[in-house]
Amino acid sequence: FIEFPVHLYANDTNWIRPLDNDINAIFDPKKNPHLKKGEAIRWLLFNEEEEVIGRVAAFHDGKEAKEGEMPVGGMGFFECIEDEKAAFILFDACRDWLKERGMEAMDGPINFGERDSFWGLMVKGWEFEPTYKMPWTKKYYIDFFEKYGFKDYFQQLVFVSSISHPNVTAAVEEKARRIFENPDYYFQQIEKSNLPKYAEDFKIIFNAAWAKFPGVKAMSSEQAQKLVKKMKPIIDEQLLWFAYTKEGDPVAFFIVIPDLNQIVKHLNGKLNVFGMIKFLLLKAKGVLTRACGGIFGVVPEHQGKGVESAIALRFRQVARENPYYPYKTMDMNWIGDFNPKMLRFVSQLGATNDKTYITYRFLFNPDQDFERCPRVG
Repeated sequence: FIEFPVHLYANDTNWIRPLDNDINAIFDPKKNPHLKKGEAIRWLLFNEEEEVIGRVAAFHDGKEAKEGEMPVGGMGFFECIEDEKAAFILFDACRDWLKERGMEAMDGPINFGERDSFWGLMVKGWEFEPTYKMPWTKKYYIDFFEKYGFKDYFQQLVFVSSISHPNVTAAVEEKARRIFENPDYYFQQIEKSNLPKYAEDFKIIFNAAWAKFPGVKAMSSEQAQKLVKKMKPIIDEQLLWFAYTKEGDPVAFFIVIPDLNQIVKHLNGKLNVFGMIKFLLLKAKGVLTRACGGIFGVVPEHQGKGVESAIALRFRQVARENPYYPYKTMDMNWIGDFNPKMLRFVSQLGATNDKTYITYRFLFNPDQDFERCPRVG
């Protein structure tokens, strides 16, 4: 399951092998809480010569999978040689297994976990390296999914921009300037010495700004603390900013992390003792020059006032002022096409859409009307 993609993508110059630990953790009940309430299964497909020619996984979240308008399961980690029959055998296995468990549709290719990892089918951007935990898939997969009957449920766009010299519109710069000069707000870089506080602030903003989106649930304090603790080894204080009112109420965050794929591509999937030593040496050498915009959020009452522009440009302002700032470009990952307000905003930041992924949905009842993911905002 882990090794098959290594052979499949051997000639893909920009493919970066994911860390084995990252893939294995998804199917480990001790590390993936979704397995406590749901199920996952994996298959390998062999040819007559007993060679692996495909792989796939299917999963569902138990009761939570049935809470929407229809029970929906997931399939993912699909890899296959260029053989439609083989691909359809793998799709059939997922469909039949999910049907037996009461599902009426399946989304894919997705992750059995958070949306920021291994989610979607790549349809644009093969000339660029993928960012950490973002998918890389074969072009011929698009035909496999669409001929089988999967339909475009939503698209995830990745925008790329310069950090120190973004081509930002004058209107955005002006909005940011007004907020910087407004005494009602102040901005603060994260401090590793005070992570529990920022975890709680993150939870407050996230629940106000994101919990209304399709498939996104409110976060507990415990979940926020675990998330920040997990992120601690890769946090760079220069990249994470929070905005507060003058009374100290958290109103916005911009969570940006280094793109670890610039190091991971040298590790051949292994983060053992030797891999960790290599990781630390490469990090010290300064190979991390690309950042990833992980998540951005503004409390609704403060949206539209320029806080978005200000926090998005705050760390760029620091980069312009510091000649030794290591990061040159930023990938703003995971901007759904169901969020037109955010799409419009990132375009005003001078970013270009370099990569696109599609999350497909397959309805088990062919007579049922298909509806794309509803828009928000």
